[in-house]
Amino acid sequence: MSDGSVSLLWVYLAERPLTWLTVTLVAYALADRLAQGVKRHPVANPVVIAALIVIALLAATDTPFPVYFDGAQFVHFMLGPATVALAVPLVENWATVRRAALPIAAALVAGSVTAVVSAVAIGWALGLPASVLASLAPKSVTTPVAMGIAGELGGIPALTAVLVIITGVVGAMTVTPVMNLLGITDMRARGFAAGVAAHGIGTARAFQVDPLAGAFAGIGMALNGALTAILVPLALLSLMT
Repeated sequence: MSDGSVSLLWVYLAERPLTWLTVTLVAYALADRLAQGVKRHPVANPVVIAALIVIALLAATDTPFPVYFDGAQFVHFMLGPATVALAVPLVENWATVRRAALPIAAALVAGSVTAVVSAVAIGWALGLPASVLASLAPKSVTTPVAMGIAGELGGIPALTAVLVIITGVVGAMTVTPVMNLLGITDMRARGFAAGVAAHGIGTARAFQVDPLAGAFAGIGMALNGALTAILVPLALLSLMT
């Protein structure tokens, strides 16, 4: 096939509504296969690898992001149902959660407060404007919740989405080595910490390590989203007054 034919074929495919959705799914499938090949090493995060594949393809084909998003927006749409589905592990493990209610509550408050206060305080000390502080504060909760919080408080949802992804990727890569270093072997504690600190990407990593850790990561992620929605306005208000 000549270069001209390839170019014409790509122009045709790029105009199809499902092309970029297919590219996204195939990229993640390849990334996940690669992660399996290296025995799920923390550095080989499928989300990061898939994102790099898609970015490289967008750059190589000179495709604007709006064109990509128009085709792949179904993945974005599914973030909503996926967020609601976080209630499932909470219900399935309710008996265990109830027995450990006090340590869970203590860990949740400690994690949420630390994430919000440290981000806002550091940003304020560096002189960042209020809109950026509002974008930075909810970085440790799942993307749709974080974007909603930022938008309501005058932040920049797109910037929040980038910060959320960075937080999740770093958390997913470091949670296993850090837990091993600290000698924490309880999968409930490991998973809950991953969910609180690194939201969906950390939760996905926890499920790869252990089903119980994944369930508690989902619980931590859901509870942290609710608590952060309360803490962020309070933290910003305290700095503005």
